[in-house]
Amino acid sequence: MAAAAAGETPVDDGAPPPGVLYSFGTPWPEFNQGLSYSDTFRCADADATTTLIEFYSTNYQSSAPLPGWIKRIRNGQITVDGEVVTNPDMTLRHGSKLVYHRLPWKEPSAPYLLEVLYEDDDMVALNKPSGLQVLPKGLFQQRTVSAQLQLKDWKMTTSCCSKRKDVQSHPVPVHRLGRGTSGLLLCAKTKVAKVRLASYFAEGAINARNKRDNSEFGEERKISKFYRALVTGILDNDEVVITQPIGLVHYPGVAEGLYAACSSGKPAMSKVCVLERLAHQNHTLVQVEIHSGRPHQIRIHLACIGHPLVDDPLYGIGGHPKFEPESTGTDSSFAYDGGYERPLQPVPGDCGYHLHAHWLVIFHPTTNKVIKYLSHLGQCSTGNEFTEYALLLPII
Repeated sequence: MAAAAAGETPVDDGAPPPGVLYSFGTPWPEFNQGLSYSDTFRCADADATTTLIEFYSTNYQSSAPLPGWIKRIRNGQITVDGEVVTNPDMTLRHGSKLVYHRLPWKEPSAPYLLEVLYEDDDMVALNKPSGLQVLPKGLFQQRTVSAQLQLKDWKMTTSCCSKRKDVQSHPVPVHRLGRGTSGLLLCAKTKVAKVRLASYFAEGAINARNKRDNSEFGEERKISKFYRALVTGILDNDEVVITQPIGLVHYPGVAEGLYAACSSGKPAMSKVCVLERLAHQNHTLVQVEIHSGRPHQIRIHLACIGHPLVDDPLYGIGGHPKFEPESTGTDSSFAYDGGYERPLQPVPGDCGYHLHAHWLVIFHPTTNKVIKYLSHLGQCSTGNEFTEYALLLPII
């Protein structure tokens, strides 16, 4: 295991939790750097004309209402073929290069420190805190795990750099955890590790599609992922296998749609085991092994069987959003940059639910040795009483 490098925070004898090699992170600036979105205008009808405002208000109405796009254009935030255009009624020419420059904004509060639980020349395992998004999306374009991985100086050994031509400039996540989910996150340091680890996760989805439930960790199972969750109500059965498909449904404020229980969705499989029934709180502590990795799968599956995660702001009984789409919407006013204000109803990135990526077993991407990620009791940064810190131990 790698030692803490200069500029990193080692864990000394008196600092909890056990199993953490070191932590790293750069405090977030107040504002991010903004974003640029590029388009090439294609005219389907040679006799038709399209204005700048028509192009943006028609193609990107989920980003801003008509008055918002007019404001952005007049504010000089859009260039056409490299020139700033402030006239919304400018007629576009076929092949014109359009760029919308989104102004820098203050992203919602998010933690920035990450704990390293395991590290070698091929991969690194992190303990992700609740409240930190893994990849850029929506309001979070800078305050992400991905950004912290890029900001850190990853010192590779000279021998490693000379022998490994596929070493990346920084590790990249090979799977995702929800913003409100804490726990183990695997990242690949090399292109080979990235491809192989990603294939392990993909195999789980294939097994779910074929409804295989391989209890033994063998040739077909290159990775097994286990979570801990605190759910509402008392589960009657000690074990439950859930195979509810998950797909996209219309939901206001989420342009691409919301993942939910859906008969026409993609196959998904979760195996739930009861760990403790907390009758006095009407809660149940469960372990969940997922055989696929659909977005928000555990939240949806547990809600689907009538036991949503405690304090989940979005998913209710049945695996559907608690709020009916017809009764909710998006604030019709727009923000300083012309875009819509925050949706009035809960969205997938909202936190509060109790879910922790607890441990996993995996074949090492290059040595093929089995590595088991175990946990010791402790308290995670989410404050959830049931979560645990992880310690990685190679199995010989």
